[in-house]
Amino acid sequence: MRRGITATALAAILALAATACGSDGDSGSAGGKGGELSGTVTWWDTSTVGSEDKVFRKLAEGFTAQHPKVKVNYVNVPFGDAQNKFKNAAQSGSGAPDVIRSEVAWTPEFADLGYLAPLDGTPALKDEKDFLPQAAASTRYDDKTYAAPQVIDSMGIFYNKKIFKEAGVEVPGTVDELKSVSKKIKSRTGKTGLYLRGDDAYWFLSFLYGEGGNLVDAKSKTVTVDDPAGVKAMTVVKDLVDSGAAKTDATDGWENMQASFKDGDVAMIINGPWAVADTYGGAQFKDKANLGIAPVPAGSAGQGAPQGGHNLAVYAGSKNLDASYAFTAYMTSAESQAKVAEELSLLPTRTSVYARPEVAKNEIVGFFKPVVDKAIERPWIPETGSLFAPLVTEYTKVLTGQTTPEKGVESTGDAYRKLLKGWK
Repeated sequence: MRRGITATALAAILALAATACGSDGDSGSAGGKGGELSGTVTWWDTSTVGSEDKVFRKLAEGFTAQHPKVKVNYVNVPFGDAQNKFKNAAQSGSGAPDVIRSEVAWTPEFADLGYLAPLDGTPALKDEKDFLPQAAASTRYDDKTYAAPQVIDSMGIFYNKKIFKEAGVEVPGTVDELKSVSKKIKSRTGKTGLYLRGDDAYWFLSFLYGEGGNLVDAKSKTVTVDDPAGVKAMTVVKDLVDSGAAKTDATDGWENMQASFKDGDVAMIINGPWAVADTYGGAQFKDKANLGIAPVPAGSAGQGAPQGGHNLAVYAGSKNLDASYAFTAYMTSAESQAKVAEELSLLPTRTSVYARPEVAKNEIVGFFKPVVDKAIERPWIPETGSLFAPLVTEYTKVLTGQTTPEKGVESTGDAYRKLLKGWK
């Protein structure tokens, strides 16, 4: 059974769009003289403040240059707050944006709740065949398209080349090598080998996939996180911390991880292309050449990394759908994606953009593109975004010694079966 406002209510939302408070401020009219776009488009951007947001804000201003009668109301919403904030605003019918930068797992959930406008046949999906198939997959739900893919990503090991040179070590290719390299780094430089983020279960996925596991099997409607592979993956991450190969935290993981790496206190972190711009701001990486990036070390079943990214979705209750569709098309266009790749090293979702000279020469994009091509997709079901809450609780407890790997995945599995009614 669907949760919240169902697809049946979508028609009612659209019918009431003229009176609903679909965005902050006055959206005005989508059409002007001769069909010219006008009014306001409120956009919630969830990118990192201090690095990514500057580029996205400036890019959004370019839309107004093309459509002078449209005002773009740019709002940066912290990523950790955006999912629930959007759902609350959409459910109440007050304060939701016209367009939201949606994490890929949020898109099917928002669509299932009836909060997104279908984009099929609208200008928002201009040149849609140019989108990478794996990027487009997260935008579709119940045979309709509810978003346009903006960026795609995965994860890798970021490492400090100077520390590696001082310690006389090579980049680890497996988890066993990671432990060995970390031990040498500690004994020869006094630095900790790896900072393993402990307050976000997304950082656990590469280890889970590396042991051949997964959270669920959507095709057979089976919970798999508590399979033997899940136990092994939890055992692996706990051993990294217990052995001293890695240090972790239970709170403020992003800030602590980035600070430790940028200041040179740790030699390695696991991160993605979204962190490159922020990392370059650290004292250790004023010389950008000191940042090394390699695939996440492989587990016993091989190397695995999750597919992530962001889509642009249009709120079903927007009072300015025409301008919102046009804004979505502009922000996900080949020209906009090339600009974002050039300035932030974020990976485009359009095939054609990778052939552009300014993108083709970007070393970060060049590294992550093959990783993305092999990345493991999450199940694009409405509950995907909700799978992380119970997992992160147990993941943090395992890393900090409050529970065992066996009990951690067992509790996670139990929580999943309550969330996914009728699943095995």
